Amino acid sequence: MEKFFKLKEHGTTVSTEVLAGITTFFAMAYIIFVNPAILSLSGMPSQAVFLATIISAAVSTLVMGLFANVPYALAPGMGLNAFFTYTVVFALDFSWQQALAMVFLCGVINVLITVTRIRKMIIKSIPDSLQHAISAGIGIFISYIGVKNAGFLQFTSDAGSILSINNAPYDPALSTYEGGVGTIVSSGGIVPALVNFTQSPAMLALIGLIITIVLMIRNVRGAIIIGIIATTLLGIPFGVVEISANTLSANSLGTAISELGVTFGAAFGKEGLVSLFTDAERIPLVLMTIFAFSLSDTFDTIGTFIGTGRRTGIFSEEDEKSLEEGKGFSSKMDKSLFADSIGTIFGAIFGTSNTTTFVESAAGIGAGGRTGLTAVVVAGMFIISAFFAPLIGVVPAAATAPSLIIVGILMMSSFKDIDWSNLEDAIPAFFASIFMGLTYNISTGIAAGFIFYVIVKVCLGKAKEIHPILWGSTILFLINYVIMAFL
Repeated sequence: MEKFFKLKEHGTTVSTEVLAGITTFFAMAYIIFVNPAILSLSGMPSQAVFLATIISAAVSTLVMGLFANVPYALAPGMGLNAFFTYTVVFALDFSWQQALAMVFLCGVINVLITVTRIRKMIIKSIPDSLQHAISAGIGIFISYIGVKNAGFLQFTSDAGSILSINNAPYDPALSTYEGGVGTIVSSGGIVPALVNFTQSPAMLALIGLIITIVLMIRNVRGAIIIGIIATTLLGIPFGVVEISANTLSANSLGTAISELGVTFGAAFGKEGLVSLFTDAERIPLVLMTIFAFSLSDTFDTIGTFIGTGRRTGIFSEEDEKSLEEGKGFSSKMDKSLFADSIGTIFGAIFGTSNTTTFVESAAGIGAGGRTGLTAVVVAGMFIISAFFAPLIGVVPAAATAPSLIIVGILMMSSFKDIDWSNLEDAIPAFFASIFMGLTYNISTGIAAGFIFYVIVKVCLGKAKEIHPILWGSTILFLINYVIMAFL
């Protein structure tokens, strides 16, 4: 194990990697339950998606750990699954089988741009100031996820701020909705505020946050995972964690296996890829949708690697040099990008939306994970979760939220490497980092940073300093937003 993962070379140990892997798993385990809930709305069988989520996460994470030897975990991405259901299926009227076919084609495209070095060229084109902003921005994003998961915030939206309900324009005259209220979209009139902490989950998360902070400040080994376990146990008397015979005995694995036959390979059937290009009038829409899938997936991954890899030394100077000058898969970054790109293909085959590198991997990295052993542990935990999903499910969001907040704080140290007194650096850095958290989307933050970087450079007469790849990426982002405006 030492020889394969090179633990000493990376300054880590087996126990540290195992703890890091468990930490990462619990930080992202919510996807096992959330992904089926979102994708099943499109008509996909929920239990099949449950198992497809586990299989795609386990396989792609295992490839990441064994092939690239980095501590990143993959699973179907949040945001991309919502785009799959609410935009592609509901708004654009594609079947879920056709949507899976488009996800598969997105995966093929991602493999091609990885093999042809386009992804690496994008990374090398991003200036240092923006790379630091992306790193710190992911810290904001992760912390915001933690604050939300902890239940510390509540949002107030008056009727005038509501834009749509259940993906349809809001009609004040309607008092009932068929099937109940699913999603509500509000304008900027929505107001966030701190909860009054009378809710048990928020109180539990606050106690868990204090415990984790104390452990971190005292440099206790395994502080994050200890915090998760302690908070989960405290959740029992708080009434947040329920452990009963019914809860622990429930196991839907048999049903999931039988339903998996419905989604496995559905992307290639008559209702999937075969029918996708039969209507000539919809082909432009198909291509634009695949493009939207690919762009978001690509920059979510790039942002995660830049945000966590440079600061922690996972991707060393030698890796960065090899990334620029090497051929084939000569660096860990090369291998990581390839492992990520094939994850989406695996997911589409089994029956789930885009599989991508999870930003929650930062929780395990924050706990000391530095090699692929961390990823292997995460993959193993996903496999185990197929048999013990009810037990894994008792770990509440309130228990994992503090770890995300702490890791976000650690990552925000990258702000110190940005010259905030120089508007030429400060303006793009602001939009890249702040928008990442406020829009709840890594690629949106990167897009904002790119766009304002180009604007600033052009206004200063320094257009020649803009890398051609950065020009191209910015134009693609703008095209994507125009496309999304008409979808």
